[in-house]
Formats: sequence, C-alpha cells, structure tokens
Amino acid sequence: MLAAMSKVLDAFWRALGYCLLPRVIFLSLLPVLLLGSLAFGLAWFFWEPAIEGVRQFMLDTPLLAPVTEWIDKFTGGVFRSVIGPLIVVVLAVPVMIVASLLLVSAFMGSTVVNLVARRRFETLARQHGGRWWQALWWSLGSTVLALAILVVSLPLWVIPPLALLVPPLVWGWLTYRVMVYDALADHATHEERLAVMRRHRTPLLVIGIVSGYLGAAPSLIWAMGALALPMMPLLIPVFVWLYTLVFVLAALWFTHYSLAALDELRREQAVEVLPPVVTPAPPSAPALPGGPSASSGSGSDSFPPIALP
Repeated sequence: MLAAMSKVLDAFWRALGYCLLPRVIFLSLLPVLLLGSLAFGLAWFFWEPAIEGVRQFMLDTPLLAPVTEWIDKFTGGVFRSVIGPLIVVVLAVPVMIVASLLLVSAFMGSTVVNLVARRRFETLARQHGGRWWQALWWSLGSTVLALAILVVSLPLWVIPPLALLVPPLVWGWLTYRVMVYDALADHATHEERLAVMRRHRTPLLVIGIVSGYLGAAPSLIWAMGALALPMMPLLIPVFVWLYTLVFVLAALWFTHYSLAALDELRREQAVEVLPPVVTPAPPSAPALPGGPSASSGSGSDSFPPIALP
C-alpha cells in the first residue's frame, strides 16, 4: 500500500510540473473559451428569468409555499432573495463540471497522453486497444450513470456530512472512469487496460476522489456567502477556468500513473515468458593413448604389457 501511494504522489508531482508547460497552458484555454463563452451568454440572457421561475415555482407549489413563506418571515425577507439564485447555481454547477470534464477529455486527452509518452515512455509500444467511438461511448455511459447517482442521492444532501461526501465521490468515480480510459486507449490492449484498472483500482480511485474534491473547491466561492450569488453571470467564466485547470491536472495525473502501471505490467509479463537459460555442458576431453577405456567397467587403472627378454 505504501509503495502504491508513493507512486501516486510521484505521478502527482510530475503532473503538477507538466501543468506549467506553455503548451499545456495554451491548450487548457480552449475549453475555457468555448464553455466559458457559452455559459456567460446563457447566464447573461437567462439568469434573471431562471431565478424568477424558481421563485414562482416555489410559491405555486402547495407543499413548498407554506415552508417558503415561514422561512422568509423568519429571516426577514432574505430567504426569498437568496433561494432563487442558490437553486439555479446548484443545478448549473454539475452541468459545468461534466461539460468541463468532457471538453478536457475531447480537446486534451490525446495531447496529454502523447506529451507524457514522448517525455517518459518513448519505448512503450502503442497497441491501439481503444477507438474514438469506444471512448465516446464509455464517457457518455459513465456520465449518464454518474448523473443518475447524483439525482438519486439528492435527498442525502440535506445531511451536512453526506453533502460533503457524496458529490466528490461521484465526481471522483466519473473522473477515474473517463481519464483512465483516455490514458490507456492508445497504448494498451483491451485486456491490458482491464488488468491495470483491476490491479490498481484503489490508487486510481484515490486519484479520482482527490480530483473530485479539487473539482468541488471552486463551488466554495458561491457557498461562502450570498453576496457572490448576484455576481454569478460574471463568475461563471472563472468557474469554468478553475474546473478546466483541475481536470487538466487530473488528466496528467492519471496519464502518468496509468502509463507507469502499464509499463510495469509489460515488464512483468516479459520476465514470465522468457525461456529458462540452459548452460551447455563443457565438451569432453579426448581420450589419451593408453588411458582408461570405456569398456573397462571397473574403473581400475589399466597398464600396458611389459615385454620380457
């Protein structure tokens, strides 16, 4: 376990250093420009209508209206001004996280793998065990499953400890599924990928969970107070940038660890298939004249006859 964790830390420091490379910084701006512009436009035109729609929904719902009125009177009218933006943010943040993850996977997945392979694993053979449509299907299927788990677990979010545990665990599992496939799709065969994911499941899940908590960290900006909620249309591009940086770091982290694990697996398999080394016996020395004959059988010395005069 300690050896596995040391490999996790080694991959983390390498990934952190790679994040400072100019090429990585430049490529990380592409998802920010695309998703950030889209999110800013949607927030600019639909932020106020979305907030008003949420407030109206809570007032028109028979079960929620009395509770809303009571909390609003208890808080002096603050609750009604905060609950609308808060619910819109809670619904928008998972969408931004998933979109950032998928865009990093699409725009930077192969680039990150090629960068790490060229610098560290130049001799690692590429078996091309995954195709682009398989990666797309794997990513979409994992995303749908993660979103389903989040929806099912929504009632647990009202419990403070579980609200801090469930979302990062789900995001960590999703990051683990998507990033490991991207890291090994070009180099590993299908069997090798399954072997690496099975043998290193715990360290890979640790990387995913830490990445999930790092991905949830930008949400603390609006969770720190109600003053940040009216500024959400302006803060959304910042959120997208932070999410992108987190997932770029996660992609590099998973790539370093996964390719190292694949290289170790192949070295072990190469040792297992090597034939045993047989040392040839030294050639026998030629028999000397008058020496012991093979037919003597008794192993006793044999002397030549002596001629008498």
